Amino acid sequence: MRAIVCETYGAIADLAWRDWQNPQPEGRQIVIAAEAIGVNYPDGLLVQGLYQARPELPFIPGMEAAGRVVAVGPDVSRHAVGDRVVVQLSHGAYAERVLADEKAAMPLPDSVSDEAACALVCAYGTSHHALKQRAKLASGETLLVLGAAGSTGIAAIEIGKIIGARVIAVASSEEKRALAKAKGADEAIGYDDLRGDIKRLTGGNGIDVAFDPVGGEAFEAVARSMAWNGRLLVIGFASGTIPKLAVNLALVKGFACVGVFWGAFTTKEPDVFAANMAELMGWAAASKVRPEISERAKLRDAADVLQRMHERKTLGKIVLIP
Repeated sequence: MRAIVCETYGAIADLAWRDWQNPQPEGRQIVIAAEAIGVNYPDGLLVQGLYQARPELPFIPGMEAAGRVVAVGPDVSRHAVGDRVVVQLSHGAYAERVLADEKAAMPLPDSVSDEAACALVCAYGTSHHALKQRAKLASGETLLVLGAAGSTGIAAIEIGKIIGARVIAVASSEEKRALAKAKGADEAIGYDDLRGDIKRLTGGNGIDVAFDPVGGEAFEAVARSMAWNGRLLVIGFASGTIPKLAVNLALVKGFACVGVFWGAFTTKEPDVFAANMAELMGWAAASKVRPEISERAKLRDAADVLQRMHERKTLGKIVLIP
C-alpha cells in the first residue's frame, strides 16, 4: 500500500509519500480500506516533534479515517468484513489501509458520509467534550469562539447553538466571519479590537465560556473579558504562541481557566467518549450538525494541506482521499 510517512521529526514538507507494508490484524485489531482521512492541526505538530506524544520513527501520522472493514483479527467481536466504520487513533491514518483496535472503531449510519464522519471524530469530538464536560455550557450563556472558521471552531458554534447559547464568533477575515455566521453564530467579529467588541456585545458583562484554540495575544484579551464564574477553555495554540495567564485576573474576575486535552480524554474516560460520539452521530444523522467539508485533497498531497493549515490559510474540515 501507499502511505504518508514521517521519517524524521522536522518540517511538514519533509513528509514522504511511499510504499508501506500492508497491515495484518492480530487479536482484536481490524483493517479498513480508507475512503476518507481527516486532517487535523495536531497532525502537523506531531510530525514536527511539537506535540505531547512522540511516536517511534518512522511512523504514519493521522488521527481519523473512515471506510469499510477489509480484514479482522481472530478475536474481533464488534465488527465484520464489509462494515462501514470510522476509527480514532493517536497516529496511523494517512494510509490506504488503516490498522486499529476494534474498540477504536465506531459504526457509521448510512446517513453519515465518510467525510463527515472524519470531522465528527477529532474536531467535533474536541468541541463537544470542551463545551459539555469541561465548560458545562448552559442554555442562555454567552459563548465566545476564537478561530471560528476552523473545523473545531465551526463545531463549537454548532454545538453551542444546540445547547442554547448565544454565540459570538471571532475570525480573521470577512470570508471566515461570513462562514461562521452561516454556521449559526449570532455575531461575528475580528481580532483588531477584541476587548472593545466583547464589551459592546455583552453590555460589559463579559463572556461566560470562551473557546480558544488560538492562544497568543487573543488569549490575554479574552482573559480580561471573562464574566464572573466564566470558563476559559484552553484548546490549542494555532497562533504559534503559548500565552501566559496573569493569575490575578482569574482571582479578581472569578473565572476558571480549563484545559482541554481531547486525546487524553478518549483514553482516560472511554465510556464518556463513546457516549459523546453516539450523541454526535445522532446529531449528524438528524442534520443538527453539518460538518463543513471545504476541501477533498489527494492523500499524496497531505504535506501541502497540513502546511496550509498551519499557516491558517484553510477553512472548515479538509479530508484526504486515497
